[in-house]
Amino acid sequence: MRLDDAPLTGRTALVTGVSRRQGIGHAVACELARLGASVFTHHYAPHDVGRPWGADDLDAVHDSVRSAAHEGARTGSGGADLRDPAQVDGLFDEALALTGRLDVLVCNHARSGGDGSIVDMTPEALDAFWATNTRSTLLLTRRFARQFVADDAAPARPGDRVERRAAADPATAPKVVWMTSGQQGGPMRGEVAYATSKAALAGVTATVAAELLDRGIVLNTINPGPVNTGYLNPESTDRSLEELDQVRAALPFGRWGEPADPARLIGWLVSPAGSWVVGQVINSDGGFGLQ
Repeated sequence: MRLDDAPLTGRTALVTGVSRRQGIGHAVACELARLGASVFTHHYAPHDVGRPWGADDLDAVHDSVRSAAHEGARTGSGGADLRDPAQVDGLFDEALALTGRLDVLVCNHARSGGDGSIVDMTPEALDAFWATNTRSTLLLTRRFARQFVADDAAPARPGDRVERRAAADPATAPKVVWMTSGQQGGPMRGEVAYATSKAALAGVTATVAAELLDRGIVLNTINPGPVNTGYLNPESTDRSLEELDQVRAALPFGRWGEPADPARLIGWLVSPAGSWVVGQVINSDGGFGLQ
């Protein structure tokens, strides 16, 4: 096996939101495993139980990731409700124990559904989406970054820059990937809390990427576009089939995105080949935003 075939050999990744084989998180985990990484996956099945597409068999989900792994690579899986900061830390510790290091963090998890318009908003709804989608992503990123920060580092003040102790090698730098949505390209009616939580991640990408880069860590954010993770299937969607057919037919390639589409991009970004890209919010939407 050539290193070019498995550029993530020797590296370990934590991928969150891997609860269903139809999901983006599962596709990402399998792609990173295929590229040679050891992969620890996070799941939270209770979120899916109440959704039209339902929950999956978690053992089958993990077995699928394991089957994609290279010989010698390890896989693991753990559940956590990431609204709870203590469980955020617990998940990170469990993932770190897989190989004793974490080189890649992909924050794919998200709360969706049960949202509403601006006139429907409640403090509880806003807090729930913020805690799940935004706060937990920032806290996981903090834990990831602290692997590479001295314990005696002083708290930053506005405008402070950290003096780089050594030049980062982009090919081997630790990598972080966040997931946003299409809220910056147009309205997301009835999803005010979700769009708010995801817009915050897109909006703070440049700030956090600059801070992480000072520490030799590379961050990018992905908008995967209209990917069918089961919520667009006729038998499990809660949307108008006629309207969905019209939107799909108008897409430049005449199809919805597949989970493998953003997964391939993420696999490239966290491998040496994609190392020159940093601090970007990348739309991987098959031309959806160009209609």
